[in-house]
Order: sequence, then structure tokens, then C-alpha cells
Amino acid sequence: MTEFQINDPSLESQWRALILFGKNSATYKFAFAKSLLELIEKETTSITLSEFAKPFARNITEHLKQSDKQGNSSSSKFLNFCRDYNKGVINEAQLLTHTEKLGFVNVVDAFQNVNGGHIPNLFYEKDYSKRNKKIIIKDDLLKLKENFHFQNFENETEARWKLVETAWNLQINPNLLEVKYDEASSLFFLENQFMRRVDITSVRDSLNGYQKGKCFYSSLDISILQGSSDICHVDHFLPHLNKQKHSENGTNINGVWNLVLAHSSMNNTKEKGAKVPDRKYLKRLFNRNEFYISSKHPLAETIINQTGNTKERRRIFLEKQYNLALENSIVTWTPSEEHEGTF
Repeated sequence: MTEFQINDPSLESQWRALILFGKNSATYKFAFAKSLLELIEKETTSITLSEFAKPFARNITEHLKQSDKQGNSSSSKFLNFCRDYNKGVINEAQLLTHTEKLGFVNVVDAFQNVNGGHIPNLFYEKDYSKRNKKIIIKDDLLKLKENFHFQNFENETEARWKLVETAWNLQINPNLLEVKYDEASSLFFLENQFMRRVDITSVRDSLNGYQKGKCFYSSLDISILQGSSDICHVDHFLPHLNKQKHSENGTNINGVWNLVLAHSSMNNTKEKGAKVPDRKYLKRLFNRNEFYISSKHPLAETIINQTGNTKERRRIFLEKQYNLALENSIVTWTPSEEHEGTF
């Protein structure tokens, strides 16, 4: 069990742990996850690898069109067949044949593993006892559809996929890496003196999973879908008005480390304004940032570069920034409605 799950063994946290913290030697697990989400929508209880090959291959080939590197190995027969399909060298039937033979070699067994062990509630089992190999969907996977957070899972998976493939395709020195925040478009992007700007993904989509789909302050359920009554806002934990004060100390207040998602009712309240959140939330911010770092992608490297290369240095950094903000505000803030937090 990951630290992410210690206080929250729920099915949705187990799913998110697989997406956010599972090992990444290739992006197959994201294609596998998105294909499983399609099965949940259709309430499928059993599917052959031959049938599963179609959504799985579709997800891989679509991403290859945007980012050619989908693994950290020097070559892959399966990915080469996917590239051939995109170029029109082979047809769909040929692609699906190769997918069934090569695409599932490791991912079926590896997908449900985190930190060297299985999640407590397995979402599927494989049945390879007969000629037509099958994946048997378990009730716990189908139950995810009944959960409020299911609506966010596809966007969260896609955001995580984009972050991973960005790191592989750009090949930037991790020490020089900084994911930046475009407040106007609510996007994360990369830019340095050697490259043009590259938009990565939505801020909401990439942050939501690490907060377990909850408002950072109130722990109310939040949505990342436009038009939802529970849509979240991107919020600066330490108020944006302190930007000049922090920048004088060499700190980027717009940094990933300081961005959280809050329920719209929090950001709209007059009580909050530009006040500093109560000190109890500082530990939550530290824990949330450590979740990023544990998941190994550009946001992790960015937070390390912005806040420190050890846990203790990151803790001291946050404490210093909090005290600096408190000098300007004095009065702290807590939401009028708050549920028990899980991190």
C-alpha cells in the first residue's frame, strides 16, 4: 500500500494509485486504463484479448501521432507496428493481430501492481486457460462507475499520460526542468531558452488525482469537467497578492508547489479573500507535493527544483514561505464547511 492509500483504502484511491504511482517503463498502462474505463461504461464483465486489442491499440496509435516516444526502451516491435499503422503500411486487422500477440505481454500482469505488490481489491483477473484468452472484469471495477469520481478518471489518466510522455520526448536535463503555469488558459507548459513553448496538459486534470478528487481545504468532492456545478478552481495556497514579497526572496508564487484545487464555493467566499489558510493545511500541502515527487514525472522534478532536493529542505521551504505570507496577512482562514481529510 502506498502512503497515498494509508488513510484511504477506497476503490477510487486504489485506481488512482495505479495511474499515479505505478511503474512506467512504457505508456501501455495508460492505454490499458483508458480501455478499462470504456469497459466500465459498457458494464462489460468479460472480454477476450482479441476484442480488447481494438480500444487498446486505438489509444496507443492516437498518442503516437502526438508523441513518438511511448517507452524508455530503445525499440519495441509492438510500437513499430503501431507506427506502421499510422503510416498506412499495415491495415487495422493486421494491427489488431500484432496487438493481441505483443501488446499485452506485460501490462495485464503489471497494471494492478504498486510498489511491488497488488492493490487490495483486484479490478480484473485473467483467464488464459482456453484458446481465447480473456480478461474477467470484477465487480469492484464496475462499482467505480457508481462513484462521483468516475467522471474525472479519463481526464486524470490522459493528463498523467501526457506528463510521462513529455518527459521522454523532450529529453530535458531534470535539473533545468520547470513546468510553468499559464493562469489565463489554466495550462501547464514547458519553455526554456532552447525550445519553444510546449503546452502539456490542463492544470485541473493533472492536479485532481493527487488531491483524491477533493477540495484541498474542505475535502468536498470536486469535478474537473466544464459545466459541472462542482467544478473546481485553481487556487494559490499562499495568496497571489504576496507575489512581489515572495519574488524578492527568489520564490515563484506561481510554482506548482503552491497551486491547489478548491471547490468553487471556497474561492467565491468573502471570508477567504487574500487571507492565508490556517497552518494545519501546510502539512496537507507538504503531503500533496510529496505525492507528486513519488510519481516521477515533470511536475515532480519541478517541485524538487523549486522547493528542495530532500524532504527536510522542502519542509523548511514551505514553513519559510508560510511565515512570509503570514507577515502580510496576520489573519488566517478556514472554510465554514469542512469534511475529514485523507492526506
